[in-house]
Amino acid sequence: MPEFFPRTSIAWRIERPHAVRRLTLSLPQMALVTGVGMRLWRSFVLTHGTADSWAWVGGTFLAGVAFLFLMCAIHLANFTLRNWVWRAPLFAVLEAGAEIVMSLALTAVNLEPLGAERAELGDWIPTGIRIMFWRLAGIILFTVVLAAVVSVLRRLLLVAEDRGHTAAAVHRANAEAVSNHPREEGR
Repeated sequence: MPEFFPRTSIAWRIERPHAVRRLTLSLPQMALVTGVGMRLWRSFVLTHGTADSWAWVGGTFLAGVAFLFLMCAIHLANFTLRNWVWRAPLFAVLEAGAEIVMSLALTAVNLEPLGAERAELGDWIPTGIRIMFWRLAGIILFTVVLAAVVSVLRRLLLVAEDRGHTAAAVHRANAEAVSNHPREEGR
């Protein structure tokens, strides 16, 4: 007679990802690290550089933008394109929020640069609005471009691996998912 309940059991071991991997999976933590890093980078750039040098201004601006988009891409790479629709804007809002709070902290201790002078508490709200607008616009635009590149490359790789039937099946499944969406049924 077969045993339905074995006398010995197998001990399962759950492997936790490394700290860096856990960080990349967490939306709030990645946004916090990015926001604080961006604000500290801006503070460093404005206090230690020469504004007369276009190489310094342009180079540090590009380094900041590259860091922002890299952190966003590292987080989004853990998820499917469908999750990017809500993760990218939420990342932008949380990153901007962390940057705004860091700006308030630096302003409170008189360390927040504002051009050649120090920022005051009255400068904080316009700065926060500007940060929120540019982060949302930049990250959403970057995510749309990144999603297009990922979609095209994924399709090209499937065709190059002689898996054209898989690419066609994925395309059909996406088309069916869009046509079966609940908003479409009510029309």
